[in-house]
Amino acid sequence: MHFAKRTTLLLALALCAGCAASRPVLYPNEQLQRDGGAVAERAVNECLGLAERYLAAGGVDDEAARQVAGRTATGAATGAATGAVAGAFYGGAGRGAAAGAATGATAGFVSSILGGFGSREPSPTYKSFVDRCLRERGYEPIGWE
Repeated sequence: MHFAKRTTLLLALALCAGCAASRPVLYPNEQLQRDGGAVAERAVNECLGLAERYLAAGGVDDEAARQVAGRTATGAATGAATGAVAGAFYGGAGRGAAAGAATGATAGFVSSILGGFGSREPSPTYKSFVDRCLRERGYEPIGWE
């Protein structure tokens, strides 16, 4: 598999693993008892997806947007430098730098949305969005695990 594709795939898998680690816990109210676990799980997944799309589309305030831009730029610069060094060892410093910049920028952007790359804890804004979405559907989130 091409170096850039392999790197992107590994990054995506790492991000998915980090996101999957923390999920809302629902109080067993009437709605949850009526719907059952499978329906409630679908609602949780839908709310998680809505939160990710909302925050990725820029549904944040100006300060948060500046932080996203800063982390994205820092990730791109770090990725480009790392990619150039790795590419030099494998005979393609330019391609390595380009792949590293793209991967680093993506990591920086996603870390801003989810509250830090490598962190298993979503940002407070992400959690609040998911909690509100679930409350609007009749569920009562009581925490995150």
